[in-house]
Amino acid sequence: MNGIDAWGFATDGPEPAGTHRDRTPAPTAGPGRAMPTRTEPRPRTAGPRPAACEAPDPQRTARAALTRILEPGDETTGRWLREMGPEALWHTLSDDDADLPTGASPAKIAGLRLRATRAHPTADLDAVTALGGRFICPGDDEWPGQLDDLGDARPIGLWVRGTANLRLWALRSVAVVGARACTEYGAHLAATLGAGLADRGWTVVSGAAYGVDGAAHRGTLAADGATIAVMASGVDHPYPRGHTELIGRIAGQGLVVAELPPGDHPTRSRFIQRNRVIAALTRGTVVVEAELRSGSLVTARRAQTLGRFTMGMPGPVTSGLSAGVHQLLRGEAAVVTDADEVIELVGSIGDLAPERQGQTRIRDLLDPVAALVLEALPARGTADTGHLAQEAGTPREVTRAKLFELLSLGFVQRCGDRWELARRAEARGGSRRGGT
Repeated sequence: MNGIDAWGFATDGPEPAGTHRDRTPAPTAGPGRAMPTRTEPRPRTAGPRPAACEAPDPQRTARAALTRILEPGDETTGRWLREMGPEALWHTLSDDDADLPTGASPAKIAGLRLRATRAHPTADLDAVTALGGRFICPGDDEWPGQLDDLGDARPIGLWVRGTANLRLWALRSVAVVGARACTEYGAHLAATLGAGLADRGWTVVSGAAYGVDGAAHRGTLAADGATIAVMASGVDHPYPRGHTELIGRIAGQGLVVAELPPGDHPTRSRFIQRNRVIAALTRGTVVVEAELRSGSLVTARRAQTLGRFTMGMPGPVTSGLSAGVHQLLRGEAAVVTDADEVIELVGSIGDLAPERQGQTRIRDLLDPVAALVLEALPARGTADTGHLAQEAGTPREVTRAKLFELLSLGFVQRCGDRWELARRAEARGGSRRGGT
């Protein structure tokens, strides 16, 4: 049977025949939908590539080829993959004489067959191995099962750089997304949130873009935490180019994940489809600054349809970069302000955020009658006991007793037969907090 190495990867070993089956789900709008029976042979478990003397796994090779032919998130081709299996679909798209899939248009097939001429899966698998990466498929031990919630839009497979186990890291993960042209406020929030989640042992997932994404990754890395960058390009094609160093750091300390094979480039539609992977991979999505038309809102709304938690960090109501977040918060999203509040939503029972309350002052601890007498004292000048009793609505004897209590606590001082406020009483209530 397979074992587990020090990194949590499956190691190759003798396997009982017929034990590996591929889990290819039927179309579903989210968790809770019925899954079909397993019909497709399961690929090998993720881990080191087979040695040259071993026969390549045809299922894995076929899926690697299809990542270069099919567009991410295409539910039509995803249905063909589910119905036909990866080997049969690759053969259909590679052979001009093969029968068309059910309901396929000749024009679509012609375009895909043209793409199939550029598919060289063995070269792609060798390329990712040379990077120290791997290609994982549905059904592998490292495959995150929550991606199956995407139904026919599920990734064909994932190209991965980094030594950690993707499935294990994704079990406790949160997506942090937001505006590319974020403000200093948004960058500060994202970096602080990333560091806070890292301190609590959570993985931060984002898209390695400029702005909020990059700040979230950097905050997590600075806290020596776990972070995953989901790319809209190949894992060896850093995008944006200005984040080449950051993406390299993520590959060294965390994970870089992509649906596209090595060397492939991003397009506008691939950014949108990348967002569905971020939403499905994590327990919840936090949006930090977003305009009304923002890809971050696409991620958040996809998370909602998948039954994940959707959260937003509010900003100034006068800022256009907060307008999208505020619109989200008027719907089903929850307001969060720090990592503790995020984990309270996505974590286990008992992961509660600390209770929030203002600074406690000494006068808050006074009994109700003493508080009435204290309020009766004039802001300036003095007053006698009779006047104070009348203002407070308490008997003279009770008023006198409470005045002496207040004197002992430093709230008032005596001036002969009259009383006045002690000017430094509130200064004894506690240390001053920055910004107050």
